[in-house]
Amino acid sequence: MATLTATKFQSFGEALCEKKHNLATDDLRVYFTNATPNAATNTVKADIAEIAGGNGYTAGGIAVTVTSSSQTGGTYTLAVSVDTTITATGAVGPYSHYVLYNNTATNKELVAFWPIGATVTLAASDTQRVQLSSPLITLS
Repeated sequence: MATLTATKFQSFGEALCEKKHNLATDDLRVYFTNATPNAATNTVKADIAEIAGGNGYTAGGIAVTVTSSSQTGGTYTLAVSVDTTITATGAVGPYSHYVLYNNTATNKELVAFWPIGATVTLAASDTQRVQLSSPLITLS
């Protein structure tokens, strides 16, 4: 599987400073979209349409497991585990990006997104592995 490169939403830094995120404990999720995210103008989940739930894809996205939230020498690191395979029971998609958002935050603030390289539509019995690298976020 190719390594995906994340793009941080520009609003993430402000939302972090304004206490909209507690990355160690909040419910972070990754959802599928066929819209092209705009890092400069998208700020909340409602700004980017999610694909319809069903046929193996759960609306609201995939839960992100935080394995470590720590600081060493002034550098904060958020390590996560996301390694899920979706098996379609019917058509899923189309989708072209994964989007990370904070499901705990009042407005479902966005964190980052990944283009997956092509528009994908799964047919019944097709699978899609979603695997994101860790550390997910490093701030210094």
